[in-house]
Amino acid sequence: MAARAGVSVGTVSNVLNHPGQVRPATVEKVRAVIEELGFTPNANARSLAGADSRTIGLVVVDLRNTLFVDIARGAQREAAAEGMNLLVTNSDSDDSLQDAHLELFESARVSGVLLAPLSDPAVGVQRVRRHGTPLVVINYDTGREDCCTVLVDNERVGHLAARHMIELGRRRLAWVSELGALQPVQQRQVGVRRAVREAGRGVGLTEIDTQHVDGSHARTAVERLLAVPARHRPDAVVAVTDLLGASIVQELQEAGLSVPGDIAVMGCDHDARAWGGAIPLTTVRLEGEEMGVAAVRLLAEEVAEGGGHVHRTVVVQPSLLVRESSAGRVPVPGPTTTRALGSTRRGV
Repeated sequence: MAARAGVSVGTVSNVLNHPGQVRPATVEKVRAVIEELGFTPNANARSLAGADSRTIGLVVVDLRNTLFVDIARGAQREAAAEGMNLLVTNSDSDDSLQDAHLELFESARVSGVLLAPLSDPAVGVQRVRRHGTPLVVINYDTGREDCCTVLVDNERVGHLAARHMIELGRRRLAWVSELGALQPVQQRQVGVRRAVREAGRGVGLTEIDTQHVDGSHARTAVERLLAVPARHRPDAVVAVTDLLGASIVQELQEAGLSVPGDIAVMGCDHDARAWGGAIPLTTVRLEGEEMGVAAVRLLAEEVAEGGGHVHRTVVVQPSLLVRESSAGRVPVPGPTTTRALGSTRRGV
C-alpha cells in the first residue's frame, strides 16, 4: 500500500491514526489507495470484535426521531434472541459521519451491519458489500440486489392518513410537506394523492411546500392556509411528520381556529417528540420495533448462510392511531350512581 501511494509505511500509519499530522494532499492520496485496494484497518478495533464475532453494528440517521429509537429497540431485542451483541451509532443526519461509522464497524470485523439512513447511502453500501460484510438497509429502498432491505410501506402511510380524513367527512385536504425531496416523503405523497383520487368528485387536495419536514416552517404553511377564503379553505391537514403536524396545530390555535372543529390535523410518523401538545395528535404508527426485529433476522440468516443467502425485501405495514386532533375529544363517561343493596327509592 505504501509503495502504491509513493509514501513511507509510517506515513500510511499516520494517515490511518493521526491524519492531522499529514499534509491534506498526502492524506487524500493515501485514502484513495486504501479505497482502491479495499483495505480495512483493524488494529484499533480488535477489542470490539474478532474475525468470528457475534457482534453486529447498527447505524441510524437520527436518534432524536423515535422511529429510529424503536428500530434500535427491536433490533436489540432480536439480537439478544439470536445470541448476538448490538452496537448502535447515530450519524446525526450527517452522511460523512454515517460513512465513518460504517468504516468503524468494518474495522471492528463485525459479523454484519444494519443501516437506517434518510437519503441514498450508495457509497457506504457499496464499500461494505465490496468487503463481503452482510448488510441490511432499513427504511430506504436502495434498489440494489446485493443486500437485504426492510421497509415500511410509506405509500400506505399517506393513503391511511388521507383516507382517515376523508372518512371523517373532510372534503378539502391539504398535504403539507417538503415536497419531492426524501424518498419516504415522495412515497407518502403518492399515497395521499391516491386516496383523494379514489374518493372521486367532491374531494380536493392542496399541496403546500414547507421546505423542511420539521416544524420550523409551520407558520408559513398556516399563513398560506388562512389566506384562502374560509369557504374554500382546507378543512383537513395531513402533515408529513408529527413534528410538523404538532406545530401546525399550535399555529392554528394561535390564529383563533379550532382543531379539529375548523381544521382537522394529523402527522404521519408516530414521533414521540410531538406528543406533548394540548391536543393529542392523530398519526400513523410506522412499527419501528417490528422493522428492527425483521432486519436482525435477515442479517442473522445471511451470516449463517454465507454466499448461499438469497437477498430479499421485507415490507412492514403501518397502522392508524386516531387521537383528538382529527376525531375530537372522546367524552369521558360521567360518574354512575349505584343503589346499595337493601336501599329503597321513592315511588318504588
